[in-house]
Amino acid sequence: MAGHSKWVNIKQRKGRQDKIRGKAFTKLGKEIMIAAKTGGGNIDFNPRLRLAIDKAKAANMAKDTIERAVKKGTGELEGVEYIEIRYEGYGPGGIAFLVDVVTDNKNRSASTVRMNFSRNDGNLGETGSVAFMFDRKGIFEFEKGKVDEEKLMEIALEAGAEDVADKENSLVVITDPNDFETVKETLEKEGLKTEEAEITMYPQNEIDIIDTETATKILKLYDDLEDNEDVQEIYANFNISDEVLSRIE
Repeated sequence: MAGHSKWVNIKQRKGRQDKIRGKAFTKLGKEIMIAAKTGGGNIDFNPRLRLAIDKAKAANMAKDTIERAVKKGTGELEGVEYIEIRYEGYGPGGIAFLVDVVTDNKNRSASTVRMNFSRNDGNLGETGSVAFMFDRKGIFEFEKGKVDEEKLMEIALEAGAEDVADKENSLVVITDPNDFETVKETLEKEGLKTEEAEITMYPQNEIDIIDTETATKILKLYDDLEDNEDVQEIYANFNISDEVLSRIE
């Protein structure tokens, strides 16, 4: 999920898009502020800020709203002092979760994230307990049927991508984060429109969830974390097929 980032089949679940859209601007604003705070306000020297602003523009965030968020991050305007925290834990079925939080109150965040896990048959782990199961990667996601698979693979690999993964509904170009911008520019130049482009924590292996009971519990945990106002990104190593999703009300 954020995962893929956010997994395509999860995002397409009924009602999911509306929930994501409702929190999108808040999350985008926080990411712009944090990116500007940690790397400065010049996108030419701050790839994280460039990507955050690209996402904000894609979501139709107003130009002045973006500019204010940048200035709050750099300190030119007064704003909330946010900090970043990463939590690690296990969900139902032994699924590994990484949860990135951006908060102005770390005690509140620790309490609410712990509650999210404990109420959904999960538990928080120590730092490093699941992070080793993920790699930081750049990804570009394309919906199957909208791109020529052979052309995509040829162009992506020549541009420096590491792999092109064949998922149930999508093709995912995977890159080293340092090659993200180069691959992005090449794909755009070739007219290959991506559904999603981001730098994420990509699972080394995915666990296929085949029973609806476990799938329902995992999605409930994911939804609760998504609804947590401090949670910025969620990464997990599960895969739920369309067939299993169709059996979940």
